[in-house]
Amino acid sequence: MKRRQFMFDIPLSMGALNLAKFGLSAPNESKKLGVALVGLGNYSTRQLAPALMQTEHCYLAGIVTGSSEKGGKWSKEYAIPKENIYNYQNFDTIYNNPAIDIAYVVLPNSMHAEFTVRAAKAGKHVICEKPMAMNVKEAESMIKACSEAKVKLGVGYRLYHEPHHLEMRRLGSEKIYGKVKAIESSLGYAMADPQSWRLNKEMGGGGAIMDLGVYAIQGVRRTLNELPTHITAQGFVSNKNIFKNIYEMMSFQMTFPSGAVSNSWTTYSSFSDRLYATTESDWFELRPSFTAMGAKGNSSKGKIDFASPKFQQIKQLDAFAQSILNDTKPIASGEEGLIDVKIIEFIKRSADTGKPIKIAPDFF
Repeated sequence: MKRRQFMFDIPLSMGALNLAKFGLSAPNESKKLGVALVGLGNYSTRQLAPALMQTEHCYLAGIVTGSSEKGGKWSKEYAIPKENIYNYQNFDTIYNNPAIDIAYVVLPNSMHAEFTVRAAKAGKHVICEKPMAMNVKEAESMIKACSEAKVKLGVGYRLYHEPHHLEMRRLGSEKIYGKVKAIESSLGYAMADPQSWRLNKEMGGGGAIMDLGVYAIQGVRRTLNELPTHITAQGFVSNKNIFKNIYEMMSFQMTFPSGAVSNSWTTYSSFSDRLYATTESDWFELRPSFTAMGAKGNSSKGKIDFASPKFQQIKQLDAFAQSILNDTKPIASGEEGLIDVKIIEFIKRSADTGKPIKIAPDFF
């Protein structure tokens, strides 16, 4: 099973075909911001494009792809004008296309910084998929480029908008069940394709921690509404034929100013999907937690109820568009992405050295 199929198992092109069947209408482009998807992989195909058929403040205006075959297919399915179809070489000419306001970078991690900077220089607002960058230096350069170009920078963090994770954040930060003492988070699945770029350190940056691990980190820090003061991590490899120069599994522990502690793990070799918090006498959890659909909440007091739209990305996309229209800072800003990149670097450093990391109070 492929990575994105695990996270999102829906028909390939339902977003474009037979909209009336699903009770949808074509977007009113004159009242919405145009989005260009930069990269047409599984996530763009199965989640972002269908979501953009239902957004209120933005719509699918263009695409960037290295495949002329994909370009033709998407042009036909989504009625995208040929002048709004770009490749990776002529991408910079997007600057003179007023139909496109936002570039959504959905490329391998090693290409995030390059295309974010190029989009900013072309005068386009940017959403970059997670992780924001391969390292802190890249992330900072992306923030700087967007600031200098006076464009908004957001990260594709759907957890910041999902009802179930917003509820976990409320329960934790408002101490509904009491002060959180400990929290666990985990996300993993078995990587089916040993040739995936995600297993290539030069392209992915370090295995599951650079992908699924972002969710595990966010689940903890968003529920606690705190940033860590100490991090300890361990890395493991059992299948050295597939996991070369990257960890197959990473386990990491964090402590927080409130005294709360967390234990998390992420892997490309087994299934896990859970976010669990415990207080002095109660507990609350999401299981599954991090998949885009099907999350379920429970607690020591009973079931946790929340609404769950078919495509979580709808709220994420609309929120970013509204930040542009209202000239406000995006909820999932570049600075938020930088925080997670910093945490990931600490996790990898601790695992590599076998030493705990102490973080200065004003570091983040």
